[in-house]
Amino acid sequence: MELKDVLKTCDHTLLRVDASSGEIMELCDQAVRYGCASVCIPPCHVAGAKRYLSGRMKVCTVIGFPNGYCTTAVKAYEAADAVRNGADEIDMVVNLSMVKDGCWEDVKNDIMAVRNACRGKVLKVIIECCLLTEEEKLMLCDIVSECGAEYIKTSTGFSKGGATHDDVRLMRARCPSSVKVKAAGGISTLEDAEEFLSEGADRLGTSRIVKIAMALEQDGDA
Repeated sequence: MELKDVLKTCDHTLLRVDASSGEIMELCDQAVRYGCASVCIPPCHVAGAKRYLSGRMKVCTVIGFPNGYCTTAVKAYEAADAVRNGADEIDMVVNLSMVKDGCWEDVKNDIMAVRNACRGKVLKVIIECCLLTEEEKLMLCDIVSECGAEYIKTSTGFSKGGATHDDVRLMRARCPSSVKVKAAGGISTLEDAEEFLSEGADRLGTSRIVKIAMALEQDGDA
């Protein structure tokens, strides 16, 4: 797989809590230059990035991030506010307390509230696989699919583990073709990225693939 094809799947990501507007603009420039799928940035930077990009790149942001335990009403408001500010894609975190309690209808309602708040935009649902049992992963695949999300996503990258190959294969096998898979968290090499894509991931949440491209360019090998 060519590097440019891998880059097309990348949500070029900067979610560090102290990220400055200057760093976000630099991220935007890199995403445009290397042909990424989107920039994935904190909600407070969405409006500025949208103005700066002027349609050159999709803007993705995160909702209920990284813990997912704010109330459903707060998540829905966050999503609606992000859309008003120009977000094209929304990555929300499920309520893992509800998951652990087996309150599946509440989990569904939580996702649906965000789905309804961002109709017309791409919704990715982060299920934080590293904290789940196999049964919980399967149940969430079904619920996310029922809610009409465009993507199911492995991880926030802020918990105790990131994307694994087993989880990507499970999600791809369980979800219908209408639901795509995003692998995120700990994707550090081109080989790893290619393997996730070959296993059924459609998007990658990472900043490291762009850094690899930049390094190859500096070495004259790109």
